[in-house]
Amino acid sequence: LPAADPATRALLGGAYRTEVLFYRDIAPTVALRTPRCHHAAIDPDTFDFVLLLEDLSPAAQGDQLAGCSPRQAAGCMTALAGLHGPRWCDDSLLGIDGLHHNTAADADTLAEVYAPAVETFIDRFGDRLHPADRDTLRRTTETMGPWLVARSERFGLVHGDYRLDNVLFPPDGDTATTVDWQTLTIGLPARDLSYFLATSLTAEDRRTHERDLVTRYHEALLAHGVSDYPLDLCWDDYRFALLQGPLITVLGCAYGTPTERGDAMFLTMAARACTAIRDLAPPAP
Repeated sequence: LPAADPATRALLGGAYRTEVLFYRDIAPTVALRTPRCHHAAIDPDTFDFVLLLEDLSPAAQGDQLAGCSPRQAAGCMTALAGLHGPRWCDDSLLGIDGLHHNTAADADTLAEVYAPAVETFIDRFGDRLHPADRDTLRRTTETMGPWLVARSERFGLVHGDYRLDNVLFPPDGDTATTVDWQTLTIGLPARDLSYFLATSLTAEDRRTHERDLVTRYHEALLAHGVSDYPLDLCWDDYRFALLQGPLITVLGCAYGTPTERGDAMFLTMAARACTAIRDLAPPAP
């Protein structure tokens, strides 16, 4: 249901519209598990909306702080390929009203807001942020704008915040159900892949399993009909897209309401994402 406060509702109106758009028009065209939508509607003027979704009990939400097991991550790789593969480089996505595709102007705006947001993040967490992570965050400001629109020849649906808190797992298996579609955009699909693996696994588990997990994702893409996308290019996109971790973590912290768990989560995600960037040295845009 929408926020009760009219000002907040207006601010979040675009996100509400995107989520309704996903469940009403896009979910039937992709192949990952999402809650069944019984009704989706929005008033375009007031942004009053309603989503009536399937009750997924007893499925349990993932825990961003604890991280997930490699087995759970493997299930999420299959799920992500089910989002990306069916609409891979689908030109019809570009004509969907309300589904944003980043432009050069967006890149310029991001470059302007991201650098000060990084400094705010660093100031806020102080000594709780490792010096190496502070340095890594500052280095990401040098290329974040151009990065946003690079590699545009490969595009598809991007969840935008694909992490454990937005995934539900059943008690008797690892089939992931994905929720929270307010950040859905068009972009480089590997942004979801990199964001999940870099922030949802411990550094040790990521280092041990990331090659196998990226391979699983790639094989699932091929099963959905994706072609002309060799595994080595998928791996290179994975490395390139690692900036999604700092981007969402820093901006989420800057614009979110502070909470004790939220602060712990942002610190954990920043540390994991920065470690992955140092480990894998993403190529420049």
